[in-house]
Amino acid sequence: MSFLVKQGVEAEFLSPGCEMPTVEAAARGLGVSEGEIIKSLLFQAKDGGLVLAIAAGMGRINTKRLEQLTGLKGLRLAKPEVVLEATGYPAGGTPPVGHKNHLRVVVDWRVLELPYVYGGGGDPKVMMRIKPTDIIRLNQAKVQDIVD
Repeated sequence: MSFLVKQGVEAEFLSPGCEMPTVEAAARGLGVSEGEIIKSLLFQAKDGGLVLAIAAGMGRINTKRLEQLTGLKGLRLAKPEVVLEATGYPAGGTPPVGHKNHLRVVVDWRVLELPYVYGGGGDPKVMMRIKPTDIIRLNQAKVQDIVD
């Protein structure tokens, strides 16, 4: 939390007392729409390169489009141990900001349609309420169309 305060981010951590490993579970647990939930998914290329893709709701990341935008080839979801090593957080609880290592981040433009979104809070039982503009600023992220 101190990182967020130092960066001038007004984030709120919420823990409704249940695991929220999916968009549906998180929306139900928080009492918000699925469109307000974001997922932060780490992809790994065949050569080991990484990119964090952030999308809202039930949108499915188009990996071919993500490959074209990043120049990374053969993108697949990173294995849980790679997610933990690269971000410092477990898969299923990865927050959209504050990662252990600097990552290339691409945010789908639809995330910007809301003033606040709810993303992973570092643990499967915790979610973070944050402004999409802060996600982009803190990650120096690119905003693109990456969802089918």
